[in-house]
Amino acid sequence: MLKEFKAFIMTGNVIDFAVAVILAGAVGLVVNGFVNDIVMPVVGHFAGGMDFASLKVILSEAVADADGNVTTPENAIRWGAWVNTIINLLIVGFVLFLIVKAYNKSKKPKEEEPAAPAGPSEVDLLTEIRDALKK
Repeated sequence: MLKEFKAFIMTGNVIDFAVAVILAGAVGLVVNGFVNDIVMPVVGHFAGGMDFASLKVILSEAVADADGNVTTPENAIRWGAWVNTIINLLIVGFVLFLIVKAYNKSKKPKEEEPAAPAGPSEVDLLTEIRDALKK
């Protein structure tokens, strides 16, 4: 059973998949940092200095006791963070599109094999049989 597992793990598909998952995590972190630290501040600047990550619709305010400790946290729909996530998705999708496009371009075009010569048709074979019977 251990040998079977080793043979399974050492196949190219499993190793390729593992590398792809690790690279996807790294690309995700880079894109997330790019969106949060570069894109969204620029968008916020042109949108009047707002920070999209802090945009929300408050459903119920936070409740604090006399000492200032929060007893019930705020309940809010954080739609600004969702906008950041959608922008992340679009950028990751675009980056993956470029990677796949470059990969497909780098592959050698598959040469088509010449078609096998067509054999005689049924009519030709029946004609040959008829001619052979006539002799």
